[in-house]
Amino acid sequence: MERKIEVSDKKMNGLRRFNLIMGFFHLVQGVLMIVLSNDTTYPVYTNFLSFNMEELRLMPEQNLLFENPFGIATGIFLLLSAVAHFSLGTFGFKWYAKNIRNHQNPARYVEYSLSSAWMIVLIGQLTGIWDAGALLAMFGLTAAMNLFGLLMETMNKNPEKTDWSAFWFGSIAGIIPWIMIVWYFVGSIVSAPSADAKPPAFVYAIIPTLFVFFNTFAVNMYLQYKKVGKWRDYVYGERMFIILSLAAKTVLAWFIFAGTLAPV
Repeated sequence: MERKIEVSDKKMNGLRRFNLIMGFFHLVQGVLMIVLSNDTTYPVYTNFLSFNMEELRLMPEQNLLFENPFGIATGIFLLLSAVAHFSLGTFGFKWYAKNIRNHQNPARYVEYSLSSAWMIVLIGQLTGIWDAGALLAMFGLTAAMNLFGLLMETMNKNPEKTDWSAFWFGSIAGIIPWIMIVWYFVGSIVSAPSADAKPPAFVYAIIPTLFVFFNTFAVNMYLQYKKVGKWRDYVYGERMFIILSLAAKTVLAWFIFAGTLAPV
């Protein structure tokens, strides 16, 4: 028996308007981020093995793969969310409403698997993770974490018993990029020869703030499946996901803007 709830047309229309409004907020911020930002870039390197003739052994050779334009890169995760919200509020609304009534929203996790994974890449670059392989792995693990969230909803159509395995597997995948970020951040502080060489102040604020935001998504899902208070209503949890998404993306975007992208 599938987990199914009665959601009035009035409530769904309210959710539709809410998506359109949130899409507008994401769109405006994404455009502003691209238009107002300076031309700051962060490098992405490859470290392929090469035979060193002097040392007579294989050694990694660092080569610049490309420069990541941070203004555009920051705007991307905001624009991804804008596209998702506008899609659900317009041509995808019937599909969206059907899924919400079945306690599911696949679009949420597909969008998060792209936008939050890209956010993690940018946070990683701010802490000095510039290797292409490491960044790709961080992107993939964060995307996998969100797809485990989709699996969690797919597996738990039976309202009588909740299978938490996908939730915990996703949590394991999601924590690894944060371990890398904290490792590199602390390492850059410890190894800095002087106070001037340490990470800028805004990075100190980004890491704990975004770590808390990322964890509140898991808390929100937990409360939904435990049916705590207002979270008994799946639509309430859906609205909370949307609010958390806007808050996390807004905070990260403007922290980055204030720290590195504001025109001089």
